[in-house]
Amino acid sequence: MVTTGESTGLRVAGLRCRLGERLLLDGVDLDVAPGESVAVTGPSGSGKSALLRCILGLIEPDDGTIRVNGRELTGLRAQQWAQVRRQHVGLVDRSEALLPELTPLENVALPVLLDGGGHRDAYRRAAELLAELGVPDEGTQTGMLTGGERRRTALARALITDPHVLLADEPTGALAPQDGEAVADLLFAVSRERGCALLVVTDDRSVAVRAMRTLRLRAGALTEAEDEVTA
Repeated sequence: MVTTGESTGLRVAGLRCRLGERLLLDGVDLDVAPGESVAVTGPSGSGKSALLRCILGLIEPDDGTIRVNGRELTGLRAQQWAQVRRQHVGLVDRSEALLPELTPLENVALPVLLDGGGHRDAYRRAAELLAELGVPDEGTQTGMLTGGERRRTALARALITDPHVLLADEPTGALAPQDGEAVADLLFAVSRERGCALLVVTDDRSVAVRAMRTLRLRAGALTEAEDEVTA
């Protein structure tokens, strides 16, 4: 069992997930405290993305519990899980899922607007985050930004709801090395400063070494992996 005691951040206990005949997660235990960062590594197909998808409620686990900020998510209806996800969980991944025809400001404000927030407050908070993360917003469409700028825009969007848990799936994937370094630095810095529980799934050792703890997912189980990832 890989835990750090009681936590109001992210807690996963006894998580089992089978896709077809494949057992991807076999009783996974994981605790990420507020302000803590944990990187999960493992070979392709080991279940890293399945772990994130279970936490996001996109895959229903066969067994186990998932808690975010002390609230159990397993057993919730899809609509309830989606609401908790919008309000308490931020996601950054290589797909970014930004709308290229919108400006960065519009993309970042969108989660607040979709959740019924006020237009003025959403845009003010979006502008503050973009400025903090160094993303230019001069009415340019997001599709015209560089790869690093788009990834920082995705990070700003993930942070706008002040999430208790921040998930990152290959956050530097498909970026040039310099852009990847800058995005990784920002990701870990803002999680510490904002007290988010940060869980990063990555095959990039230069990203994993930034985490406070590094775990290895293999044969459905998580194990400590400090000896496998060195600076």
